[in-house]
Amino acid sequence: MKRALISTFAAVALVVSGGSVATASEGAPPRTTHGPCQYTQTPDEPPARPVPLPPDPRRTPSRGTVDIAVPTSQGPLPLHLDRAKAPCTVQSFLHLARHGFYDRTVCHRLTAYPTLKVLQCGDPTGTGEGGPGYKYKDELPVDLPPAPTDPTGARRLYGRGLLAMANAGPNTNGSQFFVVYGDSALRPNYTVFGTVGADGLTTLDKVAARGIEPTAEDPTPVDGTPALRTELLRVRPSCRH
Repeated sequence: MKRALISTFAAVALVVSGGSVATASEGAPPRTTHGPCQYTQTPDEPPARPVPLPPDPRRTPSRGTVDIAVPTSQGPLPLHLDRAKAPCTVQSFLHLARHGFYDRTVCHRLTAYPTLKVLQCGDPTGTGEGGPGYKYKDELPVDLPPAPTDPTGARRLYGRGLLAMANAGPNTNGSQFFVVYGDSALRPNYTVFGTVGADGLTTLDKVAARGIEPTAEDPTPVDGTPALRTELLRVRPSCRH
């Protein structure tokens, strides 16, 4: 199953997928952690890389920020995670980072629609189909301003520099995430859990400027594989505030 980030204006789906941690025995229900985040195995979507379910303490840390150092093949992509905005998401992301889940993974999707400008990463298979073998609940934003390009008021402004989760519908977060390199208009269905540092925006601009790989069907696509291969070399927490 793919995870999708939808922009009706662009008529586009940003795709990600999830998997399962440890395969549940046949016929047994998937394992779910007992804390507030309720990380749940997805046996039909095995993990792209072996990783256990994240810790799920009764009091999930919900204050402070965590800086993530992300050197890429195209330059630095520092991430600043905000526990207050999305404690379960930050907990999961740190868990995956500490297990090396994101190391040497390729950002598989770039979009260049007028209302959707993102780079999508987080799938070790590089196909948009891979995930960690578990899913967890949404922590949807409530403070995003209305998108000025949407007269209906249904969409919100996912501004340049935001870091958010891709999904396949409600409560299907896994490992795939997207970084916004240009203001985008989306329904507020995607968990925002941090921002990209200034050096990271320079890297994103470099990748976006090269565009998307042409295909036989479309010589000038606005959605697809980045022409400039962007590999996350190592993803690790660097400091906490």
